[in-house]
Amino acid sequence: MIKIENITKQFGTFTAVREVSFQVEKGEIFGLLGENGAGKTTTLRMLATMLRPTSGTATMAGFDIVSEPEKVRSKIGILFGGETGLYDRLTCEENISYFGELNDMSKAKIDERIKILAKTFGMEEYITRRAGKLSKGMKQKVAFARSIIHDPDIMLFDEPTSGLDVSAIRDVHEFIRTCKKEGKTIVFSSHTMSEVEKLCDRIAIIHKGELIEKGKIDDIKEKYGSNDIEEIFIRLVGDKHES
Repeated sequence: MIKIENITKQFGTFTAVREVSFQVEKGEIFGLLGENGAGKTTTLRMLATMLRPTSGTATMAGFDIVSEPEKVRSKIGILFGGETGLYDRLTCEENISYFGELNDMSKAKIDERIKILAKTFGMEEYITRRAGKLSKGMKQKVAFARSIIHDPDIMLFDEPTSGLDVSAIRDVHEFIRTCKKEGKTIVFSSHTMSEVEKLCDRIAIIHKGELIEKGKIDDIKEKYGSNDIEEIFIRLVGDKHES
């Protein structure tokens, strides 16, 4: 479903991502684990066609991110951490509907999906309220619905729990699990070890733009003789710092 081949991104003389390659299967949650600034966000922004790779490429649901970006965008949903990006003056319904229109959905289909999503995320009581009047947790649920209004095959999550309280984090985790149950392909970035271990089928560890390890979490634990993924991560990153 996702195939990344030697993807590289340079900003002037600085290399943010260097020749990263991995594959993600349908219905799999694949975690990108790394410190802040490791290259996780840059990698996801290239997959989302928000940044053009300096070299290398990737295919998303069979479409190339470099030569077919419009087709890629129709197949992906994106949820980034931090600000939800909602338009405060629009209602929840209007925010979600707008993204449906951007994805060339008919009004009838948009209305149908909004009803389903409002029920799924418990938004029925405030779906017609302006987004600017909502709590952070409510806004996050609207952002969930907006990201999947067009029922995409692939979901890209860039530290989606950043800055959220415990209750909202639980909602994000449940949303990601729901996407998996629906057979969506998921790439999830985080610097929180417990979160990655809880959600992901496989992981890739990125450090200073380079992929330094990847595989199933249990296999990585066995390889390094430790049941503590955080300890393994620190060991790997420490080795890179020393070199």
